[in-house]
Amino acid sequence: MTDARTSTPADAAAEPDPNRWKALSVCLTAGFMTLLDVSIVNVALPSIADQLDASASALQWVVSGYALTFGLVLVSAGRLGDARGRRTLFIAGVVVFTLASLAAGLAQSAAWLVAARLAQGVGGGIINPQVSGLIQQLFQGAERGRAFGRLGTTIGVSTAIGPVLGGVILAVVGADHGWRWVFLVNLPVGVLAILLSLRYIAPRRDKEPARDLDPVGALLLGAGVVGVLWPLVSEQWEPLDLGLLVAGLVVLAVFVVWERRLDARGRTPMVRLSLFRVPGYATGALLALAYFSGFTGIFFVLTLYLQDGLGYTPLQAGLAITPFALGSAVTAAIGGRVVSTRGRAVVVTGLVLVIAGLLLAEVLLGAAGGRSTTGWWTAAPLLLAGLGSGLVISPNQTLALEHVPVAEAGAAGGVLQTGQRLGSAVGIAVVGALYFAGAGSGDGTAGITHGLLATVALLGVALAIGVVDLVRRRRPGTDDVRGPGTAPRAPQP
Repeated sequence: MTDARTSTPADAAAEPDPNRWKALSVCLTAGFMTLLDVSIVNVALPSIADQLDASASALQWVVSGYALTFGLVLVSAGRLGDARGRRTLFIAGVVVFTLASLAAGLAQSAAWLVAARLAQGVGGGIINPQVSGLIQQLFQGAERGRAFGRLGTTIGVSTAIGPVLGGVILAVVGADHGWRWVFLVNLPVGVLAILLSLRYIAPRRDKEPARDLDPVGALLLGAGVVGVLWPLVSEQWEPLDLGLLVAGLVVLAVFVVWERRLDARGRTPMVRLSLFRVPGYATGALLALAYFSGFTGIFFVLTLYLQDGLGYTPLQAGLAITPFALGSAVTAAIGGRVVSTRGRAVVVTGLVLVIAGLLLAEVLLGAAGGRSTTGWWTAAPLLLAGLGSGLVISPNQTLALEHVPVAEAGAAGGVLQTGQRLGSAVGIAVVGALYFAGAGSGDGTAGITHGLLATVALLGVALAIGVVDLVRRRRPGTDDVRGPGTAPRAPQP
């Protein structure tokens, strides 16, 4: 396997795959399906509770269990895809996700549904690092930026449009069985993705797959991620949960020590820590963690406020936040194109727009005073925030992964997405707690104000990271003042 500390000229000189754009479409379709299931299920929870007699704890695990197992397997699946072939892992992930969706749609009890959602999360966690790895593998230069632009569009739109599609399905099919079709709708998409991936994604051509898969590293990383994510997604914050969080951080520290020792012995670790010396990667990973902590919380608190505070139906609440998705879809492709010349400035500009849009939304929500027309009041600011978001996600992903060697692309993408999942869990825990604290007295407007200001504070952290990196890049004599299309210096061992 190619060492992360060396460049890959052979990869750069290879003829581009003629089916690369079709392969990308297949990958993004499957990725869209997995990310959609993060939010689409939220609007179906009341129906699930009614039809399956699910407790509040079971409903919480329907949502958080998916996030937990999704984040658990990301890095290991990315590393395995690097070693054994990304098409093989991609297809395996789609098969797992599709079968789990079938099981969820046929669930006869709350426990059955929770188990199916855990399996769905495993499938989603296997699929997603292969997508970013395949982009690294199939595209070079400016084309890679455009490909990541499409990935950014997929991430932004799938997250924001989930409540809309869920509301449409429930409205068309009905509350009794609509929740089942929230899951069953994945079946034709999954089958189609499997068939098209066999046709358009080239198989691994290496004669000898890598044998050194670092099982100890995989176990340590998995235990650490579970320890950190469990209390965040369960939001219990009891002494046992806090102890689990501390234990998870300790295990992650042990994982870092183990990976260093394995690398020093000439073995292949789960994650080469030298990745964090690749230009742009560490900053991009940190910024993504901070951004997703605020990004995910936006939809969480708005959906709660519109339904619980203003009495909107699931479909109406989903439509009210659609401007964000539309804005993100417009600028994500643009961001992917201009990042090759504008670099980190694109991300910083996007963050400023997101923060400005949310601050304006907060002011207008207060002015609306809980009127039924609140959704119209917030349409323009959410559109502005969405336009900014499209300039953050895909350009940051491009800058973070641009100089990562193709042989390490899956593991690098898995680490990046694990940070996003951790950020999402932190954001929902923090923003949700502040929302419920404000709305607990019956004042929903106070709750949404607290929640949005918390998201702005979290996004402000991402902005600070971006500004520091932008200043550093423009300082004469730094190692990384190049544009994304240029060859990096190889990190030193």
